[in-house]
Amino acid sequence: MESETRDPMLLADPMFILENGEMYRNPTEVKMSQIVLPCHANHCGELSSGQLLKWMDSTACLSAERHAGCSCITASVDDIHFETTIGIGQVVNITAKVNRAFTSSMEVGILVSCEDLFSDRHWKVCHAFATFVARRTEAGKVQLKQVIPHTQAEQMEYSLAAERRRMRLIHAETIIDLLSSCSTQTVSEHLDYQDAVPAERTRVESVELVLPPHANHQVSTFGGQIMAWMENVATISASRLCNAHPILRSIDMFHFRGPSHIGDRLVLKAIVNNAFKKSMEVGVCAEAYQGGEPLRHINTAFMNFEVLDNDRKPRTLPRIRPEPVDGKRRFQEAIARKKIRLDRKYIISCKQSEVPLSVPWDQSNQMYLSYNNVSALKMLSARTNWVLTSEKNKVSLYTLEENQILCFKVETHVAMAAEQVFLLLSDLRRRKAWDHHYQECEVITDPHEDDTIYRVVTPSVTKGGKVQEFILLASRRRPCDSGDPYLIALRSVTLPAYPPTEDYNRGEVLCAGFSIWEEESSFTKISYYNQATPGVLPYISTDIAGLSSSFYCTFASCSAFLEGNKDSLASLPTSTL
Repeated sequence: MESETRDPMLLADPMFILENGEMYRNPTEVKMSQIVLPCHANHCGELSSGQLLKWMDSTACLSAERHAGCSCITASVDDIHFETTIGIGQVVNITAKVNRAFTSSMEVGILVSCEDLFSDRHWKVCHAFATFVARRTEAGKVQLKQVIPHTQAEQMEYSLAAERRRMRLIHAETIIDLLSSCSTQTVSEHLDYQDAVPAERTRVESVELVLPPHANHQVSTFGGQIMAWMENVATISASRLCNAHPILRSIDMFHFRGPSHIGDRLVLKAIVNNAFKKSMEVGVCAEAYQGGEPLRHINTAFMNFEVLDNDRKPRTLPRIRPEPVDGKRRFQEAIARKKIRLDRKYIISCKQSEVPLSVPWDQSNQMYLSYNNVSALKMLSARTNWVLTSEKNKVSLYTLEENQILCFKVETHVAMAAEQVFLLLSDLRRRKAWDHHYQECEVITDPHEDDTIYRVVTPSVTKGGKVQEFILLASRRRPCDSGDPYLIALRSVTLPAYPPTEDYNRGEVLCAGFSIWEEESSFTKISYYNQATPGVLPYISTDIAGLSSSFYCTFASCSAFLEGNKDSLASLPTSTL
């Protein structure tokens, strides 16, 4: 069992010895330890998830205020996945520290572990990221000081925090894009099930009066207290579907839309949006009012529950019959959220204004960066507002300008199987045969069967200037099912063994790659995407401006290369096949 493992990282001393020999401890780090008493537990003798959320929010808020030097409020919380439960008599250890500060907001990382005092076992419960905002003072808006990372772990979290921030900013748009692009699951089939539970049976509404014990030192309702109340009504809703005691497994990313204060009446509403085979999603809404004023929207969250059998395994759940109109919409949105729940765990590309664009690669973050690479390409390809710039002989160039980043997409078709296209394009060393921009290409390392790091040399962007050098991570993915494309995702990474040199200009790729769709058994659509960085834009700018059509020549050459080599797959390197 996971609870029987002893993770040395959970026992590590917070003091760290720097290279200069000095002892270092993160100045924003805050720790809380609580022993679980019966008053904290549910009917099963396990720590209530709502109580844990309150402790997590309090610890993270203290860390944020230690860095900001002023009062802070919870703005949002990223996905939380509870890996295990905590029993009465065990100790909860919570560590929080600021990973990165932006203008007036900051990301706080929260690690929750459990300790058994009798067996001296320690194990991880969950890892979360929360965003806090510094409250305005009499002097005006607070300008936060920057976090200075000192250790390798802090440097990595600092680098990834900017990418997670961008993920939060496009969270709602990602849901909309996915809903518009994914195939619609038929809702009507669920209406015919004789044993389906009507969704209205799971509806719960409760009201709470915000009293001084529920408020923080700023007389605002604790964000953790609101989350605890929301977890309570969500648990009741889930119980009505399954007629059993459910366990909260995860909470999707959510944002606080406005504050609540002492004296508010907090109205909490919950309903089961969708029931999958082994889990269910419950939607919860919190609204506040005082006196006769209209309701103020405080928060909406989506919580995912399971019901365990006697062997502690998830049991099959009853089907849900959604309500008309809004119920069907919630039903469909729950499917979309389920589809991207894993994708949203991983970071996406940095903004062009964030430096560096590339992320340091090593064995410890290999898989994380690989998923990041693919997720970034998936999110880029999911955009629906592409603008057709030019088209020639069935090769189309599209552009998309968003958040001061210019993206482009080139689409064409070939008369061959998608798997053959995937195998031929997977090895970047063969790209020299059809792309004149690739002057040199060599493999640096093959860290995994689905990942390769290349060194690529391209022509100078200015006459007489230095040639450009790229260090690229190529991540390959086959379809998970028949409705998914083949993917070849590219992004820049940095390697200590390949530092920038004076002989080359170091170029960087933010997000690029191929999406390969099999439209018929021997007819494939190829889409190439690129978020144009300063190192890439000069190669395509004249095409975007309509002054050139070199993109057509390049992809016409690509089509000829693919069709001329579809019988040569046996000669491809083993790592590519």
